[in-house]
Amino acid sequence: MTIDERRLGWDERHRAGDFEGHGPNPTLAAAVSPMPAGRALELASGSGTNAVWLARQGWVTTAVDWSPVGLANGRAKAQAAGVEVDWQEHNLFGWTPQARSHDLVVIVYLHLPPEERGPVYRAAVAAVAPGGCLVVVGHDRLNVTDGVGGPPDAARLFTAAKIAAELMAGDPELAVERAEVVRQVPLPGRGMIDALLVLRRAAPPTTAPKESQP
Repeated sequence: MTIDERRLGWDERHRAGDFEGHGPNPTLAAAVSPMPAGRALELASGSGTNAVWLARQGWVTTAVDWSPVGLANGRAKAQAAGVEVDWQEHNLFGWTPQARSHDLVVIVYLHLPPEERGPVYRAAVAAVAPGGCLVVVGHDRLNVTDGVGGPPDAARLFTAAKIAAELMAGDPELAVERAEVVRQVPLPGRGMIDALLVLRRAAPPTTAPKESQP
């Protein structure tokens, strides 16, 4: 299937109805809520549920997706919520965000084959400003056997530790704040099982003020 065919397939999914629900991804919301608001970028934003939630928390939010139908759905949600979001249509396989440009970069449930995932995720982490964070939420590999929903192809799933290792290998400024398995339904229940990764880029060193000379 070509890139254009895949994009059109997402147009049809978004046109068929809102499958994202009315609230933000709970794993994302729990991870981001303690952070002070700044400039946020969500990649593969879909119908904009998470982007609208970020804007409602005070983030100056940009949402990027390749589906114009999904982006139109997001605009409608933002208007209903009374918030502003910068909606941008881009193909992440051919576009990269500006480096060091956002305090928070978010990727939620973007399950790509490993050969495609690497360049997209590296571009995402490169967009994190000094002192900022990349937050990745995906279905953990455990989800295939122990969870519900999500892609059945285990090759598209990952662990937080694996993504952290891949991204930190080329960027010494990054440090892991969280790399966890998050069960949306506590055991012994059965629900979606997420991988949560929070990487922070080191803030620039502060310069002590010079002492005045007598």
